[in-house]
Amino acid sequence: MSVQFREFVKKIGSGKHTGKDLTRAEAQQAMQMLLEQNATPAQVGAFLIAHRIKRPTAEELAGMLDAWEQFSYCLPPLSQPSPLVVLGSPYDGRARNSPISLVTGLILAVAGFPVLLHGSDRLPTKYGLPLMDIWQKLAVPWQKISPDQVHGVLQDSNLGFAYMPHFCPAFHALVPYREEIGKRPPLATLELIWSPYKGRQIVLSGFVHPPTEAVMIETFALRGIDHYATLKGLEGSVDLPITRVSVIGRHLPETGWQRITLNARNYGLEGNDPNLTTAEAIAQAITETLDGKISDYSKSAVWNGAIALWLCCKCADIEAGISTVQAYLRQGLVAEKLGQVRQTVGHLISQID
Repeated sequence: MSVQFREFVKKIGSGKHTGKDLTRAEAQQAMQMLLEQNATPAQVGAFLIAHRIKRPTAEELAGMLDAWEQFSYCLPPLSQPSPLVVLGSPYDGRARNSPISLVTGLILAVAGFPVLLHGSDRLPTKYGLPLMDIWQKLAVPWQKISPDQVHGVLQDSNLGFAYMPHFCPAFHALVPYREEIGKRPPLATLELIWSPYKGRQIVLSGFVHPPTEAVMIETFALRGIDHYATLKGLEGSVDLPITRVSVIGRHLPETGWQRITLNARNYGLEGNDPNLTTAEAIAQAITETLDGKISDYSKSAVWNGAIALWLCCKCADIEAGISTVQAYLRQGLVAEKLGQVRQTVGHLISQID
């Protein structure tokens, strides 16, 4: 038993009237002890549940990210002039709607932005379809290459995927506790705003609940991230809906934070949010979208790609973003980008084999 960690549990778990928040330094120390497995299973479970009930503060999340960085592989700065764009969505996958962010990443890569997605395999408590399964059906098995090789793919093709078991094995080792406590812990919020990159960057993070967005905004400020967006996406992802209003928080270094609401129907992209199917069927929908087939999936891809280009200041407005994405698709540039990534990753794997 760790006496020191017990004090952290007591501090956050003493109830509404006597419980207290951790300082950033304390949160960093607590997270470090979690990652080093210096606390007992009982202490870990108590901490995670107490922290969920209390709700994490921005200071606590910033401190936990400070510790996470120490245990993670962080990609060195790239030579590209554009900032890297990080797309942050929940690691426990999708249960209702098909992911769009794979195509969003490809579109941004075509536009000249290096793009990093991150995630893992199927995780509790949701056990939804993870991005990794779809990438495998697209013949891009990111889990088979090392972080150093991911950096190389990013440098060559502007796209990469940080597979959590490789990038931070210590954090991945905490996954069983999610199953045992039966609730998504505050660690899941870290997944939305984590960035394993040392250079200039733009962070696009998904959220569901307004309190989560508020604490994320404060955490970005504490961490010195000045170009970011919070997106109220499908199932907490960065994938914005086309069936209802898209809610976005945009922060630019020059102008600060702004609330934005957009409706795809006002831009001629009315349709239905694509329902979840299988990884194979979604990979097929992606392929058809890249080949020019019009569908609800392709409309969602155009909508999300256009907004991402605008959020990253590539396009002056949403109309220009839509025209740009449609041109990329019509010219076959997004399909070409996927082929380039597939070839590069496949070559690396062949060298390993």
